[in-house]
Amino acid sequence: MKRFAISLFVIMLLWIPIVPAYAQEPKVELVRDAKSAILIERDTGMILYEKNAHEKLPPASMTKIMTMLLIMEALDQGKLKLNEKVRASEYAASMGGSQIFLEAGEEMTVNDLLKGIAIGSGNDASVALAERIAGSEETFVQMMNEKAKQLGLKNTSFQNPTGLPAKDHYSTAYDMAIMAKELLKYELITKYTGQYEDYLRENTDKKFWLVNTNRLVKFYTGVDGLKTGYTSEAKYCLTATAKKGNMRVIAVVFGAPTPKERNAQITKMLDYAFSHYETHPLYKRGETITTVKVSKGKKKEVKVVTSEPISVLTKKGESVEKIEKSWNISKNVKAPVKKGDVLGTLVLKKDGTTITKSPLIAKEDVGEANFWQLFKRMFGSFSRSS
Repeated sequence: MKRFAISLFVIMLLWIPIVPAYAQEPKVELVRDAKSAILIERDTGMILYEKNAHEKLPPASMTKIMTMLLIMEALDQGKLKLNEKVRASEYAASMGGSQIFLEAGEEMTVNDLLKGIAIGSGNDASVALAERIAGSEETFVQMMNEKAKQLGLKNTSFQNPTGLPAKDHYSTAYDMAIMAKELLKYELITKYTGQYEDYLRENTDKKFWLVNTNRLVKFYTGVDGLKTGYTSEAKYCLTATAKKGNMRVIAVVFGAPTPKERNAQITKMLDYAFSHYETHPLYKRGETITTVKVSKGKKKEVKVVTSEPISVLTKKGESVEKIEKSWNISKNVKAPVKKGDVLGTLVLKKDGTTITKSPLIAKEDVGEANFWQLFKRMFGSFSRSS
């Protein structure tokens, strides 16, 4: 599905402004008391600020951004259901650190376990869902590292789904921002990460109060995620996201000395982004771009849709310029086709220079047609031509 041949090339000139990934302007200093940091716009991935963004550091519980990404993928693919009950293993229940105090053999819905991860940073909940998805924590960690490779992350290595200290468990501010960008494709996630408080085991004598470890969810308008982290080695970390109007940004801090300083530096980056830039949406995630014929499929064609929100970023007050939009679609698509298979690429250009490339994917599954279906289709075509 990744072999592309150009079958459609459409260029539309839009009066939309744009800025390069690194604006030519005096460098601002937004983060002082932290080991590394980065600020990006979500749709375009453009970097608005960075400090030591590729330095390998322990991510602590920000690791759970990748854990939640694999959970959301499993939900999206129908491999997991929110109302499904998951039985906690003795190993999952034994996790230390932040936890929701699962007992061995306890059953809890995926919905509640996801709350436990997103709001309460539960290590036990993370392992319980990792085991449900992959069969074992070890296999899930392999999936985490494979996903990191798929995203092109060269400075990330996971040893567990929790972020508990381990040798060769590290990431970077840049890599964490890209993971967050991918996670935010699934809009449902912010309904969990954006909650300040909730309860587990309601209507029982073991009712458990969850309070979001990310206090900015309550105290900064527009913040609805994503994940904090702390260990004695990592210090105070946070990958935050906020949305105002059409613009969503991601800010990451590693190694701040205190939670107050961590939140202050994230706040400073968010303020900078929203006061200096604005986003112009072009496509929503899942928006149909075209259709493509499917050879020997139960359906004759499949819709080709965007895999992520696609926008153009501009500095506030910047003059309007022309953007070229085009897409390349595979000619030879054969059944079976799986939902999410890459079928082409959408390209945005400015002044002949490519500024965005985004995969276009199949909207749904298309199974292989059986002999009888193909015979009827062929006979119908013959009858119409007679």
